[in-house]
Amino acid sequence: MENALELLALSPPGWGGNLLRGLWSTFQIALGAYALGLALGLFGAFGKIYGGPVLRGALTVYTTVIRAVPELVLILLLYYLGTDLLNMALTSMGFERMDISGLWAGIYVIGFVQGAYSTEVLRGAFLAVPFGQIEAARAIGMSAFKSHWRIILPAMIPFALPGLANLWLIATKETALLAVVGFSELALETKQAAGATKSYFMFYMAAAVLYLALSLASTGVFALIERHFRRGQPSQS
Repeated sequence: MENALELLALSPPGWGGNLLRGLWSTFQIALGAYALGLALGLFGAFGKIYGGPVLRGALTVYTTVIRAVPELVLILLLYYLGTDLLNMALTSMGFERMDISGLWAGIYVIGFVQGAYSTEVLRGAFLAVPFGQIEAARAIGMSAFKSHWRIILPAMIPFALPGLANLWLIATKETALLAVVGFSELALETKQAAGATKSYFMFYMAAAVLYLALSLASTGVFALIERHFRRGQPSQS
């Protein structure tokens, strides 16, 4: 027991500080990727609903391919291909090659994957809004932007929140896949600590507890958000 506490101590020779730094990196990547995925998803949802044939076709290809290919393969492909294409474009324009930080690369890769799933979640939520509300907004002379901002978006949020909450939890776990490209987040920090001390069960159990704590806290936050946006609606319990 004393040996375990020493190994999990926050200061060396303990590895607890490394695990917490990894957890913080995991949270940063998940939050950035989730925000990017929401932005892509909002654009994709409205593009699929209001866009022309070319835009709808392109978005259909995007969501189909992303959801069909395993996420580990996508992460490896986007991480290496994306950075190579960016540097090729920079060198062709006469600029020097850029070293992309692991944090931003992780946000870009996971956010791009999240965008495909967010597109379908938000599109389904939009289609769940009763059409009578949209007609009423048009009848009183609201512009398209105002009707979407004041009527449609607030009405679709309660329908989207369960799916968006699941996507956030998926994002926190997908960060572990970045360990394969050497980015130092919780999974890689855990692997290094376990390998150095040979205490595999203890460190992987500690990582599981940290992931669980993050998930439980996130679930509580989303429950509060959903309660806020569902106020005034009939209880579903």
